[in-house]
Amino acid sequence: MTRFELPASGPDAAEILRSIGDAAYHWQLDTDVLSWTGNAAALLGVDAAEIVSGAAYARRVAVEGGQSRVDAIARSSQRDGGEGVAYQVQYAFKCGDEAIWVEDTGRWFAGPDGRPHHAHGLIRRIDERHEAERRLTQLAKFDPLTGELNRPYLNEVLAATVEEVVRFRESCGFLLISIDHLGRLNEAYGFDVTEEVIAQVAKRIRARLRGKDHLGRFSGNKFGAVLTRCTPDELAVAAERLLAGVRDEPIVTAAGPVAVTVTIGGVTAPRHARSVAEVVSRALDALHGARTKRYGSFAAYRPNIERDAMRRESVRATDEIVSALNDRRIALAFEPVVETAGREVAFYECLMRVYRPDGAIAHANEIIPIAEQVGLVRMVDYRVLELVVAELASEPVLKASVNVSPASTVDPDWWTCLAGLLRTNSGVAERLIIEITETAAIQDIDDARGFVTRVKDLGCRIAIDDFGAGHTSFRNLRKLGVDIVKIDGAFVQNIVKSADDRAFVHTLIDLTRRLGLKTVAEWVQDEQAAAVLAGFGCDYLQGALIGLANIDRPWVRTSANTACG
Repeated sequence: MTRFELPASGPDAAEILRSIGDAAYHWQLDTDVLSWTGNAAALLGVDAAEIVSGAAYARRVAVEGGQSRVDAIARSSQRDGGEGVAYQVQYAFKCGDEAIWVEDTGRWFAGPDGRPHHAHGLIRRIDERHEAERRLTQLAKFDPLTGELNRPYLNEVLAATVEEVVRFRESCGFLLISIDHLGRLNEAYGFDVTEEVIAQVAKRIRARLRGKDHLGRFSGNKFGAVLTRCTPDELAVAAERLLAGVRDEPIVTAAGPVAVTVTIGGVTAPRHARSVAEVVSRALDALHGARTKRYGSFAAYRPNIERDAMRRESVRATDEIVSALNDRRIALAFEPVVETAGREVAFYECLMRVYRPDGAIAHANEIIPIAEQVGLVRMVDYRVLELVVAELASEPVLKASVNVSPASTVDPDWWTCLAGLLRTNSGVAERLIIEITETAAIQDIDDARGFVTRVKDLGCRIAIDDFGAGHTSFRNLRKLGVDIVKIDGAFVQNIVKSADDRAFVHTLIDLTRRLGLKTVAEWVQDEQAAAVLAGFGCDYLQGALIGLANIDRPWVRTSANTACG
């Protein structure tokens, strides 16, 4: 090997390079002679005679191992302006049966014809650095448990695939694969075994996909498979193959064999989706449909006009609710609840109203169900609670009740809001009644009892609304510890004509009186019904006979002596 001696001033430059693990070279491109400092062969792990020319050296550079020196110099599009052209590349260099990673930094210089004439530079082994970078890349793109794509990178691959099939007028598929009942497996066998199951399911799915397909972990128990060049018929065939691949044999774990199934939803693009968001949303729809039919099955997305219309309406309603909250267009209407005997107002039930931009008023039953569906009901409850407390604070003799949705009863933020408002406005708590529905209470009696206790500890009273609709037992009613029972209007409105309704309401009032609770009859329509209820011993009346909800403040028009009972 021709030895390339570096000029040195003071300490020998070649010795310095050797001490820090670098080697220098000079490459004469016109003769292809490659000269090295003396430590190059040892650094690269080859015989010196094997790297005496650029061609010989290039044969040891792995094709798949990155950009080579030849790429950086001989194929460079840059021009030398007299000071040379810098380059830096990383590549895999083959030595024996293994490969090392090399960083190659240098500068090439042009000859009279402007083309690269010679180059000199340094090489350095970067095996550890490259491995660290590889691990970082692995973490950035791949799920550590399964080794498959992580969700962000899966979305990138899906986006590129959809873009390609749209451009070339082809078709691709996306399968969302969910491991069934993973929570039960976790409870039965523990977290470690659950992770074993997830990893093994990934391997089984991967083994049954084509080489050109992509697999990624979509979430904890879900995988996403991008099927390139896939028709709707092929999508179904692939899904059935995956179902069988996971289901047919138990997965062997540290805890023993575990039977596992998956459920799959799929969609083809661009036939039914033209973006990542649409693909994922419609695959989730299909997965939900498959689960509804039977776990361990496959369903392909099919357009549904009614469902799509409902979603558009949900989006519209969500925008309307958020806009109403931001623009302070939520207000209150007040419906009186009076004493049965003297018809004096006992309290007002505060009901939500929303002013629409066109001036129309939306009632609570138009807003609350959608707000519950889209997860905004707690925000609505916060605002309504603020408004009710403000009314109570401004009118010292007012007594009022407000409804609370089931979601808010378990929301720590709602409790913080209530406690904060009551601390700031002293004297309000004893005039505030919190109403919860019977159907919410019977979902979990112990949770409801805890809610009731906390409300009463803050100094408020509590009422159970629409009682009778959920058929709560009287034992549970006593256990709840509420102060007021509001009888569902469906049993009150026909009390004069229906013997069954009369018997039910009479029994209910009699038993609540024995428990020391006050009763409110809702939907009282006329004096005949009022008379029947009075005979039964009902404490309060509410409904059309008394007066429906009004956005005006009724107590402003009355004297202080009759504003509240």
